[in-house]
Amino acid sequence: MIYKYVFGKPIETGAFVMEIQKNEQEPKWMRLTKTEAGILLSCHMDESDVVYGLGEQVRGMNKRGFTYVSDALDDPDHTEDRHSLYGSHNFLILNRQEQPSFGVFVDDPGRVAFDVGETKLDQMAISAGSDCVIYFIEGESLKDIAKQFRKLIGRSYIAPKWAFGYQQSRWGYVNEQDVREVVSGHRERGIPLDAVYLDIDYMENYKDFTVDPEKFPDFAGLACEMKDQGIHLVPIIDAGVKIEEGYSIYEEGVEKGYFCKDEDGKEFVGAVWPGKVHFPDVLNAKAREWFGGKYRWLMEQGIDGFWNDMNEPAIFYSEKRMQEAMEEVLSMKGKNMDLHAFFHMKDIMLGLTNSPEDYKSFYHDMDGVRVRHDRVHNIYGYNMTKAAAEAFEKISPNQRTLLFSRSSYIGMHRYGGIWTGDNRSWWSHLLLSIQQMPALNMCGILYTGSDLGGFGSDATEDLMMRWMQFGVFTPLMRNHATLGTRRQEVYQFENQEGFRNIIRIRYGLLPYLYSEYMKAALCDEMYFRPLAFDYPKDAHAAKVEDQVMVGESIMAAPVYTQNATGRYVYLPEDMLLVRMKSLKEKTCKRLEKGHHYVDAALDEMIFFVKKGHALPLAVLDNNLKSTADMKDVSYEWICFGDGPVEYVFYEDDGISKNYTPQEKWKKVTIEG
Repeated sequence: MIYKYVFGKPIETGAFVMEIQKNEQEPKWMRLTKTEAGILLSCHMDESDVVYGLGEQVRGMNKRGFTYVSDALDDPDHTEDRHSLYGSHNFLILNRQEQPSFGVFVDDPGRVAFDVGETKLDQMAISAGSDCVIYFIEGESLKDIAKQFRKLIGRSYIAPKWAFGYQQSRWGYVNEQDVREVVSGHRERGIPLDAVYLDIDYMENYKDFTVDPEKFPDFAGLACEMKDQGIHLVPIIDAGVKIEEGYSIYEEGVEKGYFCKDEDGKEFVGAVWPGKVHFPDVLNAKAREWFGGKYRWLMEQGIDGFWNDMNEPAIFYSEKRMQEAMEEVLSMKGKNMDLHAFFHMKDIMLGLTNSPEDYKSFYHDMDGVRVRHDRVHNIYGYNMTKAAAEAFEKISPNQRTLLFSRSSYIGMHRYGGIWTGDNRSWWSHLLLSIQQMPALNMCGILYTGSDLGGFGSDATEDLMMRWMQFGVFTPLMRNHATLGTRRQEVYQFENQEGFRNIIRIRYGLLPYLYSEYMKAALCDEMYFRPLAFDYPKDAHAAKVEDQVMVGESIMAAPVYTQNATGRYVYLPEDMLLVRMKSLKEKTCKRLEKGHHYVDAALDEMIFFVKKGHALPLAVLDNNLKSTADMKDVSYEWICFGDGPVEYVFYEDDGISKNYTPQEKWKKVTIEG
């Protein structure tokens, strides 16, 4: 049952698709207080209560003990003291042992704070603005609550099947030769690959919807050449449009009034990669249609995948505040600066980036209503991605296009996926990735993954190997790193055979992973789940922070610590331990319910199959290069049961939107 409460004059976010009648009675789940700052919701938490959700955030699966703030932020340092990351996903479930569990969704595109037992260990307090909509959801189970919420917000985005293959990215592939070298580096070593990404270097002077003619003299020809090899090129698109005379997109946007304005009605001037930029007002329907239409040119060059970046929006500095900062810093010239003066000078410059004051200084025309940006900050990235998705519906209406974003809000999940942003080559970020996946799925974001190996810092071979072993299960399996770091394409490391085997295991598991993804998307289910969602009566399952359910059959328990040759695992029931060094080197062993230490060599992948379940494993040709080579494959089966085991198989063409109806899904029976 879903209950809706409306306060003030909420801004339409587009988060939900199902209309719910508003409730006039006081909510029974949380105490409601109206303050000068807005709406405050609070409730008591028992010691055994567990809080799940909030999508892309720091810390564990159980969110108790910290304050999380929905305030989309460009910040690559995803450490435990950070309160905000790139996305704003205002949904959580309070899993209660002594009372009925419930879910709460705060539909407010401005700043929302979730104090989940930080101020008081036994108290949860949610602070929202005065104009918001709040939903409470009751259900029979955690799965039921999540499913009701998913129905409320609408079906998740479905990527083309090739986008479930292995993908390689790096900031630093600057020309056609770099792209060809990356592809040949994989092909010559028998490592499957489906996509190569183009970061900002492919553009002409960092201008959106341009290609540098010197670095990429025949861009359409390159895209065609890559397609012939089973490779899709995926270029980046940034939010800021460079201010430059003669640049048609800049001139059109100014002429038609499609950029965000400052308080005086002039185009707001910020700065990102190209220097000074304007931001398209994607909260305005006409501007959104205009900006989305610009993707057409790249699609005409043969592009069928995009990633939207810097769309919080990130602001290195604004023209106005930079001028003020420079004047203050120059006033210190020649002075004997003491400790306080020196650090004040540093703070002046560091405070220019992503300043809250800048977000309060420009405005949107939301179809005739002028709204200050900070009130709608968290839906900017969502609407940039919506602009692209709406354009794709016109450009290629029955063809799936890969699309994912850095910044997001609940509702954007219908238009594209996300990656979890600029992480680091840290073991702690591998664990964080494991913990974020179920929380993102709760919020409808199914097509997701983290930068494998870490974006920043230097990836070590053992970290990359372990991260790849978890990446086998994430729908977006992309290796990505920043400029200036160690090259981390898997063929750069010594154990190339080990990496090749892990990536081939991904392709071998693809029939299962794709089936489970599609069933989750089409039936409003979760692809990744905390153990407690499948084992609600097992008190210990709710305490497990480093294992996840993947689809109906698999429990993943990745190794995520340095120098580890295994790990402790909790089994909520008897399960089948599967060890794989390659598709041909695998063993299965039945383990009883309980706690186990499981050995796992560095190049050995482990996972578990639930009792009474099975999964298909594709029999791959040794020369397999990409998903394009996986037509008419045969299967072997891994199953765990004392008798026949059934598995429901999903198949489609992988590119059109003609999804197979449920009554035509294949039911396969395997002898246990």
